[in-house]
Amino acid sequence: MTLHGTAVTLRPATEDDAATLASVLATPEVGQWWAGYDAERVRTELVHGRDTTCFAVEHEGQVIGAILYVEEPSPDHRHASMDVFLHPAWHGKGLGTDAIRTLARHLVHDRGHHRLAIDPAVDNEPAIRAYERVGFRRVGVMREYERNAEGRWQDCLLMELLGRDLT
Repeated sequence: MTLHGTAVTLRPATEDDAATLASVLATPEVGQWWAGYDAERVRTELVHGRDTTCFAVEHEGQVIGAILYVEEPSPDHRHASMDVFLHPAWHGKGLGTDAIRTLARHLVHDRGHHRLAIDPAVDNEPAIRAYERVGFRRVGVMREYERNAEGRWQDCLLMELLGRDLT
């Protein structure tokens, strides 16, 4: 399934995208949040992830990053978690917000999720602002939630979006 935003297209990521996505993840601006990804790890964890659905984010025919989600299938807990990264050349242009909004609409309207979650590092303010533009709200800090690029535990901000709050 291909999803169309205002300026981006989301299409299922393939093995052919692995090297490009690994090069995006290797940039210092992205790698500080997504450490240790090479093409093989991208293939294994993102493109062919057991529970992960990964879309390549395209703008003007070029792959500029990826957006992915994991679903909780239980009807009593129906929700999905999202994550996204874009090449730094495309930061600050509204494309991340467009990709997030496009996937959020798909997850709420097509996949039937009532709640979405995302968990950026607490000091990743540009990402947090992009999520808030779509309607995500700050829920709380998850202490020592994930390892950073230096291998130290870092706090992350739990953010959620209810389908009715989608802007």
